[in-house]
Amino acid sequence: MEPTQNVTEFILLGLCHNEMLQPVCFVFFVLLYIATVLGNLLIIVTVKSSQYLKSPMYFFLSYLSFVDMCLSSVTAPKLIADFFVERKTISFDGCIAQLFVVHFFGCTEIFLLTVMAYDRYFAICKPLHYTTIMTGYVCGSLVMASWVGGFVHSIVQTLLTIQLPFCGPNEIDHYFCDVHPLLKLACADTYLVGVMVIANTGMLSLTCFVVLVVSYVIILVSLRTRSSEGRRKALSTCASHIAVVIIFFGPCIFMYLRPSTTFSEDKMVTVFYTIITPVLNPLIYTLRNKEVKNAMRKLGS
Repeated sequence: MEPTQNVTEFILLGLCHNEMLQPVCFVFFVLLYIATVLGNLLIIVTVKSSQYLKSPMYFFLSYLSFVDMCLSSVTAPKLIADFFVERKTISFDGCIAQLFVVHFFGCTEIFLLTVMAYDRYFAICKPLHYTTIMTGYVCGSLVMASWVGGFVHSIVQTLLTIQLPFCGPNEIDHYFCDVHPLLKLACADTYLVGVMVIANTGMLSLTCFVVLVVSYVIILVSLRTRSSEGRRKALSTCASHIAVVIIFFGPCIFMYLRPSTTFSEDKMVTVFYTIITPVLNPLIYTLRNKEVKNAMRKLGS
């Protein structure tokens, strides 16, 4: 039986309800978005044009920057435009499309961060075998697998949502279409769908996070046998990765590893992984990486 869809559009309540603060929020998020696009674009151009950044780590970093730029672009422009719009609407089809694309890029980033930990493990723990293991073909296959994994996850998440009936109300207390606010509006029992969302998104985030933590613990333990210079360089690289992992996975696990409920903190937590993390990644990777900073200087000279 086809789901009943009386709702043709949704009304987004947005991020900021205080009219006095809206101009401030507008400027803040415009600057954040510009910094996100320019910062990640700079990393992509630097990696692609520099002959010194040809290792797998920088290959993966360029794709991570591309995904960050896309993830922010799915939500930030609509959020910015809606600050001065009294009635913030989005069509039903547009809402479902936004849900799909956000989860596609979000999950792809989860897999890419896991792949980058895999790369660091072999680079630090198996240095003699690193070049034979992490070949161009393997690196390309891992990136492709991340894209496919993100697509499959997002398709499942979207199909779980779109088969639900929406017959009103149509107000989403959020600044973009996400699964929990939509489940709250469905005119049906969403318990089973909520459980499947936990399995599809929450457990995926937690599993990848545990794998990442274990891999970095193994890496840190292996560093005890290294020289002080080798240990310092490896720690500097791993510290950047660990910072990104914590900043990105913390909000994801909080949002999706729980029953289908919404909290007042959800919007600010979501801002963290859709807007704040993409702008922080270029800073984290460049400030702690001499090779990237040197390549950027040569690019500008």
